[in-house]
Amino acid sequence: VPLVVVARHGNACSGVNSNYMSFGTGIVPADRGFSMNNRGSNFSLDSAHPNVFAGGKKPLHTIIPALATDAATGDFIAAFGVMGGFMQPQGHLQVVRNMTDFHMDPQAALDAPRFCVNRVDGARAGVCFLEDGIPEEVVEGLRKRGHVVEGPVKGHERAMFGRGQ
Repeated sequence: VPLVVVARHGNACSGVNSNYMSFGTGIVPADRGFSMNNRGSNFSLDSAHPNVFAGGKKPLHTIIPALATDAATGDFIAAFGVMGGFMQPQGHLQVVRNMTDFHMDPQAALDAPRFCVNRVDGARAGVCFLEDGIPEEVVEGLRKRGHVVEGPVKGHERAMFGRGQ
């Protein structure tokens, strides 16, 4: 869950609290009142796997609190966060591009329809899912270029695109 705060003088903070899947490990330390995360679940116990659990390795994390500044001036532009597991890096990019390239305000940038390229291994790896609201000519243009596209994704299935603040 992202928590974003901007003070009246322009100081900003963006943070993310996450247990990862559901309630993390499901382990609650005695008398502590919180559950332990399970961020290490993206490691493999297969010794031949490139992401085998071993010293010096790091799992792919999707905890991405964000602050955007102007590259030329260093001026603060926005503090934000995008939830959604492995969609988060894609979502962050889309939110920033919507603000910088398409001149949307932060709320419009978060509300705009998104795409999600499935990075998970399996039959649907590499499929580009498109949220309801992306114009049909864009969908057809992607298909003509050889992309495997599914959509429009509607209703509760839209959760794959994450949420934001």
